[in-house]
Amino acid sequence: MIKLSSLILFLFASIALGCQYFQQKENGQKVPVARSGSTLFYLEDLEGLIPGNISTDDSVKLAEKYVNDWIKKQLMVDKAKEEMAINEAEIERKVQDYQYALIVHEFEKLYVNSHLNLSIDPAEIEAYYKERADNFVLKQNILKCLFVQIPKSAPGISQLRRNIRSYPSTNKEDISEYCLQYAIKTFLDDSLWINFDEVIIGTPLEGLSNKIQFLQNTAYSETSDEDFIYYLRILDYKISDQISPLEFIREDIQNIIISKRKLALKKELEQAIYEEALSKNSFEIYRN
Repeated sequence: MIKLSSLILFLFASIALGCQYFQQKENGQKVPVARSGSTLFYLEDLEGLIPGNISTDDSVKLAEKYVNDWIKKQLMVDKAKEEMAINEAEIERKVQDYQYALIVHEFEKLYVNSHLNLSIDPAEIEAYYKERADNFVLKQNILKCLFVQIPKSAPGISQLRRNIRSYPSTNKEDISEYCLQYAIKTFLDDSLWINFDEVIIGTPLEGLSNKIQFLQNTAYSETSDEDFIYYLRILDYKISDQISPLEFIREDIQNIIISKRKLALKKELEQAIYEEALSKNSFEIYRN
């Protein structure tokens, strides 16, 4: 890494301490920090880049990083100009287009954030789902289940086994209370759909050769390894390539609806500005 000279370090420390640099700035002097070819990097170019709540040593190190990054970028630019035929007008047009895009983006974001309605009626979600159900094909196997991982040394395992196997005929509170004391890993919310692979990861079932066949033919599974027993009670399932249940993708649909509202607001803003300008004769198209 290229080291800043002692003089430059001192000058930058002046910024952090608030003294010599400001005197020079008031006198209209610009203090060069680095040079690449004929292009100079000035001390004032560091203004706003260095946080004010860090130590002078850290400030100098950060300044040194910015200067070295600038040198590397400038060297790349200089080399590119040597090796390539640069169309300066085209570059300037692209820079201007990018600048305009940034300005418009920030303005649109401000408008959208101040007008966006984040409240979504459940009926709107259901209607969207019904109209586009074919778009929500599952890419994984999902299920509703109870899953418990228990050390082999845990007491009362036989009763836990009976409770899980016969669920929902048994009281889930009994299962929950037992699991709070002894379970290593559980999934006991039988109202939620969950990815099957997430349930069985790290268990003997992870190596299943045919997961779809397992789901289709299994209501209860008990497997074990050297230290643990794994209980799985399957209550419902959907396999990949089937239509996803609404509850599994409800959040995705909410995000889609919000995104569509944002897009509509952007178009609304664009149209409103156009109509206002049209009414005021703020623009004109010249025709030959």
